[in-house]
Amino acid sequence: MYLMTLAGNLAIMTVIWIDRCLHTPMYLYLGVLSFSETFYTIIIIPKALVNLVAESKTISLPGCVAQMFFFHGLGGTNCMILTVMGYDRYLAICHPLHYGSLMSLNVFVKLVVGSWISGFLVSLVQTMLIFWSPFCGSNVINHFFCHMRSVLRLACTDSNIIGVVVSMISMLGLLGSFLLIVVTYLLILGTILRLPSASGEREKAFSTCAAHLTVVVMHFGFAFIIYLKLSPRDTLEEDTLMSVPYTILTPFLSPMIFTLRNKEMKIALRKAFSKRIFS
Repeated sequence: MYLMTLAGNLAIMTVIWIDRCLHTPMYLYLGVLSFSETFYTIIIIPKALVNLVAESKTISLPGCVAQMFFFHGLGGTNCMILTVMGYDRYLAICHPLHYGSLMSLNVFVKLVVGSWISGFLVSLVQTMLIFWSPFCGSNVINHFFCHMRSVLRLACTDSNIIGVVVSMISMLGLLGSFLLIVVTYLLILGTILRLPSASGEREKAFSTCAAHLTVVVMHFGFAFIIYLKLSPRDTLEEDTLMSVPYTILTPFLSPMIFTLRNKEMKIALRKAFSKRIFS
């Protein structure tokens, strides 16, 4: 699954890079999302795979801090990129005549940079809050990576307050991003319903949004389930179980959804593979 995740994201980035027909904001955002998800999985899965076969399952303190920071930073970036992709679809469908000026290259760069900065800024605050706590006694993290709640359980002091604050920060970020996506899709739906059904424009508009909306529901759904639990003393089994789809299954399915549900991506992939085979 991990190799297929890497292959899927690398294929998307490569095809978007080499096919000039895909050099539009919608596909460039998809390329940025694939880039972010590639490193998102690299932060967690290789170390987890090594721990499955290694006798000594250890991670250094700086390594744990770095893993937590980059994992949550990239996760937050993914949320922001998905939100920006929804805004891009809103402009393309609701304001098609002004789309070129509203979503210029300059705007595209600013939105991408803003997504990365905001994602890692939130992660920096959360990571600093967690590792300011004094740690003593047990140093066993009951998880397959340095998960916030599992690390907080090792704190010497009462970590409930920090756990609630950190989870609330995550929830506010998730809710804010998700509500923006909901608002954009309500506006998109209103515009689509006003289109003439006989022209086929409705189906075309729906098809451009279907893959994005599917990934949004999957991504935010698992994230809400994890971060709705505000207490750091919840059961270890539930924490670990719910982290599997969020860290492994979602990145695995995203590339397939974006390619299989998008006609232009499928055509570009066929062209790229046919050139590779017959060259």
